[in-house]
Amino acid sequence: MNYYLNIGSNMGDRRDNLNRAVVALVAGTSGCALSTVVESEPWGFQSEHRFMNIGMWVVSDMCPDVMLDHIHDIEHRLGSASHRDAKGGYIDRLVDIDIVAIDDLVIDTPTLQVPHPHLSEREFFLKPMIQLAPAWRHPLTGLTASQMLEELNRSPK
Repeated sequence: MNYYLNIGSNMGDRRDNLNRAVVALVAGTSGCALSTVVESEPWGFQSEHRFMNIGMWVVSDMCPDVMLDHIHDIEHRLGSASHRDAKGGYIDRLVDIDIVAIDDLVIDTPTLQVPHPHLSEREFFLKPMIQLAPAWRHPLTGLTASQMLEELNRSPK
């Protein structure tokens, strides 16, 4: 399966955090590619710490639930605690790895939603997707990442 991931960090040595996550994710895959780094303000919460994000395409035979468990294990091994506070709000984090898309699959379970439910709202998801999978189309809307980014840029801020 083709997995499109997004790795973010806004604490500590952000670039090193991204690199360590990439190295951990590459193990057990049969192919991968990386986007350029995208810097952004925190999304959904206030913080003085900017994020560095990188998109990653990996080919893996892991089923989606196993991949999600693998990602959570990597986040914990790299020292990242929960990315939510006690009230459920977003907080600063060393590493956050999101599954953005998996081929043309649609998954909607309590633990995994694919494509990512906020894909069309996050420039730091869309820019890497444009680089990694320019022809990929959202299986529900039919839009490419480029088209979603155009819509996002047209919407009032």
